[in-house]
Amino acid sequence: MSTETNKEIVRRYRAIHNSNNLDGLDAIVASDLISHNSLPGLPAGLEGGKMAHHAFLESFPDAQTKTEDLIAEGDKVAERYLFTGTNAGPFMGAPATGRKVQIESMSIYRIANGKIVEHWGENDTMGLMAQLGEAPM
Repeated sequence: MSTETNKEIVRRYRAIHNSNNLDGLDAIVASDLISHNSLPGLPAGLEGGKMAHHAFLESFPDAQTKTEDLIAEGDKVAERYLFTGTNAGPFMGAPATGRKVQIESMSIYRIANGKIVEHWGENDTMGLMAQLGEAPM
């Protein structure tokens, strides 16, 4: 597949995440997805990813992400994106604050046969916790 086709798969992935209609992920994410930064206690693969997304929505129901950069080489696509949301539910053991947050994150996706088969992700968790008042600025 071309790098442009791979980038389009990641664009579709991001649009599906923003719509919260996660059934659409079945067409572009492998069920046995390897996620190198998955949350402890969740099942592996796409099922665990969907569960993590739903849990995050309980904390940030208006969550949205906007791709800032999308770079592809070979079978990998790197995405730098901006997350925004309002903390309306408990998050990581802390009560909801009602605060609006904004953090940058980065992901790398490996694409095979038209699907995302592997994912690495890094989030500014410390920056997020500071914006929620749970860590020093």
